[in-house]
Amino acid sequence: MGEFAGEARFVFHATSPHFLTRRWLRAAALATVTSLATGPAVALCVKAPEAKLRQGPGTRFPVTWEVFKFMPFQALGSQGRWQRVRDVDGDTHWIHRNLTSPKLRCAVVKSTTARVRSAPRRNAPTTALSPVKKYYAFQVLSQRKGWVEVRDEVGNKGWIAQQLLWVR
Repeated sequence: MGEFAGEARFVFHATSPHFLTRRWLRAAALATVTSLATGPAVALCVKAPEAKLRQGPGTRFPVTWEVFKFMPFQALGSQGRWQRVRDVDGDTHWIHRNLTSPKLRCAVVKSTTARVRSAPRRNAPTTALSPVKKYYAFQVLSQRKGWVEVRDEVGNKGWIAQQLLWVR
């Protein structure tokens, strides 16, 4: 049938050889994913110390990536207690709802490295944390004229140029 507003409709008849097969059930389950694509983008941050991202909505699916606290994602949809998310590289994963929060504002380094400065200026001294590598995640504390004030999971603070970060 047709596809609209992120929803797919499937019609199968009881006489169909695919009726109630595993493949059909899997397709029907994926078709029931609640889509957030039609509404405003929802940002999520990992609130747990560590989180496993998966290929599908459940622990039986293979782990695609293990991340740490404050890793940001863009929510794409949900199925039960699982959320489908997009990462800094544009890849999609599934994460359990209990591991994330929409209330935090987070950022991740998208460049190869980034200098963490003591003030929002290019000539400000770097902090002991500097430099940080790609995929280092932070909580966003504030933003000022192209700079983002950040804090990592152990409490280190500093400023990073906004163009080096994926902020959600």
